[in-house]
Amino acid sequence: MRVRPTVLLTTVVALTAATLTACGSGSGSDPDTLKVSFKQSTDNSVRVMDDYLADVKKQFERQHPGKKVEFVPIKAPDSEYYTKLQQMLRSPKTAPDLVYEDTFLINSDITSGYLKPLDPYLAKWPDWEQFIDTAKQAAKAEDGKTYGVPDGTDTRGLWFDKGIFAEAGLPADWQPKTWDDVLDAARTVKQRVPDVIPLNIYTGKPAGEAATMQGFEMLLYGTGQDPLYDPATKKWVVNSQGFEDALAFVETVYKEKLGPDVSTALDPNIQTIVRGDLLPKGKLAIDLDGSWLPQDWLPGAGHAWPEWSQKLGLAAMPTQAGQAPGKVSMSGGWTWAIPAKAANPDLAFEFVKTMQTKANAQKWYVANSGIAVREDVAADPAYAEAQPGIAFFTELVASTHYRPAYPAYPRVSVAIQEAMEGVTTGDKSVDEAARAYDQALKEITDDQVTAR
Repeated sequence: MRVRPTVLLTTVVALTAATLTACGSGSGSDPDTLKVSFKQSTDNSVRVMDDYLADVKKQFERQHPGKKVEFVPIKAPDSEYYTKLQQMLRSPKTAPDLVYEDTFLINSDITSGYLKPLDPYLAKWPDWEQFIDTAKQAAKAEDGKTYGVPDGTDTRGLWFDKGIFAEAGLPADWQPKTWDDVLDAARTVKQRVPDVIPLNIYTGKPAGEAATMQGFEMLLYGTGQDPLYDPATKKWVVNSQGFEDALAFVETVYKEKLGPDVSTALDPNIQTIVRGDLLPKGKLAIDLDGSWLPQDWLPGAGHAWPEWSQKLGLAAMPTQAGQAPGKVSMSGGWTWAIPAKAANPDLAFEFVKTMQTKANAQKWYVANSGIAVREDVAADPAYAEAQPGIAFFTELVASTHYRPAYPAYPRVSVAIQEAMEGVTTGDKSVDEAARAYDQALKEITDDQVTAR
């Protein structure tokens, strides 16, 4: 999903091939070695996943004498991670035994035949009953089978700097009721505290799915019911006023210079910049972002910031005009899946069971600043009190939305990013960007669209 010309795409494929060669012969035929692939942070100081998996590995090897766990980390931005992962899944020589799959991409990999259905394993695993239904649906395909075990979910809202707000004369308990309230607060900051960025909203292809989900869909789903995909007609929505209104919001942010400089907004590392620099250093007033940010700020993390809960406030993202239910969130998450070409699928599921004990799941939710998808963890007071903000973001699950879990979604997401980028740079008007999106959807879905 990054912006890259054909030459760069060729380079990525070449590097992917080199990476796979360097990994050796994939799972191979060793029944005693389990290969686990995961997305490693591009920020060397962030080792939340690495440390968690290392602890699970010790538990697993202790419980399964003679078995070894070998990690195959993929260190890459989101879009390149997906490319490299799919390359690995295509051959038994390179397919790991267990892979980390984003819920937004899993159906595409299921359709491609890259993943193994897990229903025979899940039927014999009592802990599966503890997982909430919405999380289960995220890893279920159109064939009714389940292809992944979710390791948490997330929600999204508005983070704001209390110090900047105080300087701008804005309330410490700020809770906007409409989009205009959000823009007005940003304009007030721009006028009264001119040396900071008033508002960040992720945009454009370099930010990838962050632009689509943290940015655009947090707006779009506040405009009306089923604004992206119509389940009644089973078609993607085009010619939508809500889509144009969401684009107009993005255009306003960058046209009025309420957001980061366009060059910064379109930097592929914008998420690291926001949570590692802009927020901790008091350079950003409002950030439309996810529940997971504190994972980078915990003691011992890459950007330790113990004071964050005193410095930052939290507010729900409002619907466009304050219409019911009054607030919006989007939810996604990641799953652990077994490749169709895995050499040791049974052993892989045993590793999943070790990862997903109540104790280990709870440890991961807290370390990753994730939202529990196990009911027994969500009901545990120790979970709710483990970290500031968990209760706030968990409450947003009641008003959250999930992306349409269909194979076309990744391409639809890119079309959204292109529309956002057009209005962010000023290369396209809202009308031009919306029409380009509508045309892209017709091509992506073979004209299976419905007008609003």
